[in-house]
Amino acid sequence: MKYQFSGHESFICKQFWLKRGYDFIKSKGSFTDESAVVELGVGKNMVSSISYWLKAFGIVDQNNKETALAAYLFDDRNGKDPYTETIGTLWLLHYELVNTGKASLYSIFFNEFRRGRTDFTKEQLAKFLVKFTEQDAKANLNTLTSDITVFIRNYLVTTGNSLKSDIEDDFSNLLIDLELMRSYQMRNAEDKLVEWYTVENSVRHDLPAKIVLYTILDNPNYTKSIPFRELLTGKNGPGLVFALNEEGLYQKIEEITKEYRNIIYKETAGVRELQIKGTIQKGDVLDAYYKN
Repeated sequence: MKYQFSGHESFICKQFWLKRGYDFIKSKGSFTDESAVVELGVGKNMVSSISYWLKAFGIVDQNNKETALAAYLFDDRNGKDPYTETIGTLWLLHYELVNTGKASLYSIFFNEFRRGRTDFTKEQLAKFLVKFTEQDAKANLNTLTSDITVFIRNYLVTTGNSLKSDIEDDFSNLLIDLELMRSYQMRNAEDKLVEWYTVENSVRHDLPAKIVLYTILDNPNYTKSIPFRELLTGKNGPGLVFALNEEGLYQKIEEITKEYRNIIYKETAGVRELQIKGTIQKGDVLDAYYKN
């Protein structure tokens, strides 16, 4: 498997870039044309970054054709949330970022790295990535370090100790309202302050249950009967992707089963599983979320 750890040009994904990039593609724009700088109103490196993030979030495919999800969200006439004004859209986009695997770090971090720890330093994450991707020659340490910096900035709320320019830049970040990551400092064995980061498992009260259900229905590895443990710790499952703890996942399942009578949660002889009776379309679930 080939991993990708570059392409963002060291820019985080900003709030309106996905919408702006989608409109650009819809108007038959090309990111390789010199006119893209003028049409998008950004510098040349940012043009490349927007193109990268569109693929990473699943807004366009590898041929720069808009996806069904992109039209569903961002279309001017029928789009459900063109300007990403609801928290559910942000969680949905976060899921797509992890699920597509186009930006490899996001999938590896949420599906693999956090299985062993929730607190980490940049150096620890870099060492893990080097080992995890050791058969991929592209995963060199310099590239990984840049990717990790952008990854952290995509999720970390800027503190009061940051420079004003950094604060202004990071508060334009698309995913900042998810509040998935925080940081703290701790002294190491040499008595030097080291920056630590953490993505803790929690209840996630602002995560809509319907968005969780959508991701369950979207997962090709799930059958009509899904063990609770698989939902909690399985690849691209809601537990790992959304950093839910056991209580948080159970609460989401409770909400789902109350609203959808053909979805049942069972506990029998210590075995817990979610059972889906009949057919439920994931698109209908999203429609129900945006209708409310």
